[in-house]
Amino acid sequence: MGVPAPDAGRQELEIDHFRYLLLMAGCLVITAPLELVLHAGVYRRVRALLLSVLPVVLVFSVWDVVGIVRGHWTYNPRFVTGLQLPFRMPIEELVFFVVIPICGLLTYGAVGAVLDRKQARRDAEARGA
Repeated sequence: MGVPAPDAGRQELEIDHFRYLLLMAGCLVITAPLELVLHAGVYRRVRALLLSVLPVVLVFSVWDVVGIVRGHWTYNPRFVTGLQLPFRMPIEELVFFVVIPICGLLTYGAVGAVLDRKQARRDAEARGA
């Protein structure tokens, strides 16, 4: 059993401030193959992506701000960077409202792409190709 380094806990705390952002980055990294390998087509349709994500961002940002202002919820300062938008909304929360819908769209698009390819194979087999 070793003795922990004197500043090991401090380093962990410094990284903790980025935990929320790192989690969001991880979500994007994990779902990237859905676009790159399975060709979900989400990033190619920028207008559709924006029309899908912006209403979510607006509605949930307002909801979040109301919750913050009324004191219904707070964010642990240990896990956020401290960068705040108006009304004390952490920047990480805005990132969440952008990233999670994109991940959902990537998943939906990838499932659709896989099912389309599967159906195309069935159709080709039915035609005797």
